Amino acid sequence: MDQFLNNPPNQLTKRDPSVTRRKWLKTLVGAGVAGAAALGYYTFRIEPHWVEIVHRTMPIRNLPAELEGRTLLQISDIHIGDDVDGSFLIESFRRVSDMQPDVVAFTGDFLTLHRDGTLPVSKMEAVLKHFPRGKLATIGIFGNHDYGINWSDIRAANVVKRTAEDAGIDILRNRSQTVAGLQVFGFDDYWGPNFGGASVLAGADLTLPTLVLCHNPDVVDLPVWSGYRGWILSGHTHGGQCKPPFLRPPMLPIKNKRYASGEIQLEDGRRLYVNRALGHTMKVRFNVRPEMTVFRLVRDESV
Repeated sequence: MDQFLNNPPNQLTKRDPSVTRRKWLKTLVGAGVAGAAALGYYTFRIEPHWVEIVHRTMPIRNLPAELEGRTLLQISDIHIGDDVDGSFLIESFRRVSDMQPDVVAFTGDFLTLHRDGTLPVSKMEAVLKHFPRGKLATIGIFGNHDYGINWSDIRAANVVKRTAEDAGIDILRNRSQTVAGLQVFGFDDYWGPNFGGASVLAGADLTLPTLVLCHNPDVVDLPVWSGYRGWILSGHTHGGQCKPPFLRPPMLPIKNKRYASGEIQLEDGRRLYVNRALGHTMKVRFNVRPEMTVFRLVRDESV
């Protein structure tokens, strides 16, 4: 009886606060570890292959009636090589091929060198067999990686050009091609040894409907445009590949950090579009999904 009185059954047992705190900390650490693992899996395994097909309108001055409503597909930075899965590229190409684009424009960096410094030519040949073809034209330009080691190997670039053209992609190296009345100019890569500079647009009739392909968006700030006031399609940045929400990407391979990704209206009337890239040089993305862009061509009535 005395024992019962001293320890009544309804008396609350006093908890040790250190035990409760320890359990809470263990739960918090466990949740943190699980969250970090999930984030790592998403960043390295999910988002690098979660392609967004972006749809945009592209108003062009004096656009021929034949091209109104036609589609232009931009693909950029596929980086064929050791770090990008060839089957991922092929499946991505098939998705947009089914859209039957009228024009396909590639804005540089077909490949990344193998780790031993050699060109991934056989892999490039296999992947580009599936590259989407435009009903009117399939064109492209070079990026810095297409020039091999130190972005300076002319012989490597010639091999890349031959391989791309064997696959049906017309490479514009400081020259233009006219597609159903639309003149398309291609700058060779800014960091490479064959950048054309002011000579590319010098003497061109820029009152005609015109589009420019230029891999590195930093070229936008150079005095090479001869009064051009149209669209410029670029790549190169990959959008930074990782970006904190509501902030700019911390790492961008360009001087002007404003040109990270997407459409940028320039002060002189030019419009720059920077594609976030389909491939990668390192398999990691966060808040910057890989992209292919479909533009619908319309006549620009504002001028």
